[in-house]
Amino acid sequence: MAEEDDNYTKDGTVDYKGRPANRKKTGKWRACPFIVGCECCERLAYYGMSSNLFLYFTNQLNEHNAAASKNLSNWAGTCYVMPLVGAFIADSYLGRYWTIATFSIIYVIGMTLLTLSASVRGLRPTCQKKDKCHATWSQTAVCFVALYLVALGTGGIKPCVSSYGADQFDDADEDEKLHKASFFNWFYLSINIGALTAGTLLVWVQVNVGWGLGFGIPTVAMGGAVVLFFAGTRLYRYRKPGDSPLTRMCQVVVAAVRKRNVPLPDDISLLYETSDADSVIVGSRKLEHTNELRYFDKAAVEIESDHVRDSTNPWSLCTVTQVEELKGIFRLLPVCATGIMFSTVYGQMGNLFVLQAVYMDAKLTQRFAIPEASLSIFDTLSVIFWVPVYDRLVVPAARRLTGCPTGITQLQRIGVGLFVSVFAMVAAAVLEIYRLREVVRHGPGTMSIFWQVPQYFIIGCAEVFANIGQMEFFYGQAPDSMRSLCAALSLATTALGSYLSAALVEAVTVASARGGAPGWIPDDLNRGNLHYFFFLLALLSVVNLVVFVFVARRYTY
Repeated sequence: MAEEDDNYTKDGTVDYKGRPANRKKTGKWRACPFIVGCECCERLAYYGMSSNLFLYFTNQLNEHNAAASKNLSNWAGTCYVMPLVGAFIADSYLGRYWTIATFSIIYVIGMTLLTLSASVRGLRPTCQKKDKCHATWSQTAVCFVALYLVALGTGGIKPCVSSYGADQFDDADEDEKLHKASFFNWFYLSINIGALTAGTLLVWVQVNVGWGLGFGIPTVAMGGAVVLFFAGTRLYRYRKPGDSPLTRMCQVVVAAVRKRNVPLPDDISLLYETSDADSVIVGSRKLEHTNELRYFDKAAVEIESDHVRDSTNPWSLCTVTQVEELKGIFRLLPVCATGIMFSTVYGQMGNLFVLQAVYMDAKLTQRFAIPEASLSIFDTLSVIFWVPVYDRLVVPAARRLTGCPTGITQLQRIGVGLFVSVFAMVAAAVLEIYRLREVVRHGPGTMSIFWQVPQYFIIGCAEVFANIGQMEFFYGQAPDSMRSLCAALSLATTALGSYLSAALVEAVTVASARGGAPGWIPDDLNRGNLHYFFFLLALLSVVNLVVFVFVARRYTY
């Protein structure tokens, strides 16, 4: 643990009065392998469980295609909305270290219960033969309780672990600051190494050996993630949690409304701020005043009633830094909203791409067939290919052209990812058109599953730009004491994308299945029009890209 000095607390936490204590022995790449390794194991557990979950719902729980798609999307959405809870706890009370540790244990409990629900007699579904099973209401309930415990566990890990890794690099040190940008690339690479193992070994085990072992291995991996995280405890740098960021934002809104009739001073130096060199907000530096969203500046206007007592009332008078925190969150929201559509597209890999693959020829030989969900490895391989290419080739080349330290700006990187994602949906739609033609010409199940590779590879390329760009953007633009919260906002786009996918499936099912028609996504996909749904996502992605360009051009870093 870091040593005590005049600027830091006894536990080695950083409060921005200087550089991290004992910085030569802690943090940087010395600490990051434990964090990156923990994330790799956690993602192996998550994708090992979730990649094939659509087929578990349809084959083991006996759900219809549309119902399974909606349930999977809703659960995935919850996995990515729970980080808002975890971020609040991390920023307000526990700090990132203890939040990750606590929620990881909840995660392991959920994974253990899921494994039991798939392997213990009485808890697991009853099967007449392979993939022809029936689950009682109670068996289904146990399964979903386990899944939503996992969703709660992810809520404390996902918003904190990437930020915690970035915390190991000091913004005041230019060399460490450059390494931080590289950290996000390699952090995301570790995610996909875990996903690669899950999409090959674990999916095969689930299909060919059994779901009990197929869920049991991810459970062990998650236990390994917890052990690995604790193993690096002495090497980490720590930041003290402040008070609740949500409370501070509410205080600004309430104070501004109370003073809605108070005129703003022409001289911004008259706005209230502490005279100390440091912010009163624990874990945050002072923020300079900006001219955007001036209405909230009213919260920092001093009037006579603010000083009736010895101390100021935070619900009637706020500091400029506190006001700027709220402004910073509001500036991020439009960028956050444009990530929803990308998440909808990305979510199809574990959803309708798998359904499409079920109706294709998955055989490599007469005896060996590829599990449908294993095609996601080509998304992972794409990421593994593009991360080093981007980090070692694209960034240096772009840096020479633009003069930007990161080659291109974070928003430009996100925009490229949104643009590329459109072609993934077009590729999926075109493939479905040709697959239906092959059904008419040669019968069902004759088109090779490997024709799906391009759509997976394109999404992998889009990920490297959009997802990593979002991680870096939200961490870099977040107020110091709100970085977990802002990471959670970024993840919330994935949640909303999953909910949007479920809503779109429900809408097109109702609209297209009228009058006895099979609809776009029927139980027999050979009678449907899944390509219409993919084209719809491509069209919505184009509209979203136009909106993003409009937002990005007006954003001030």
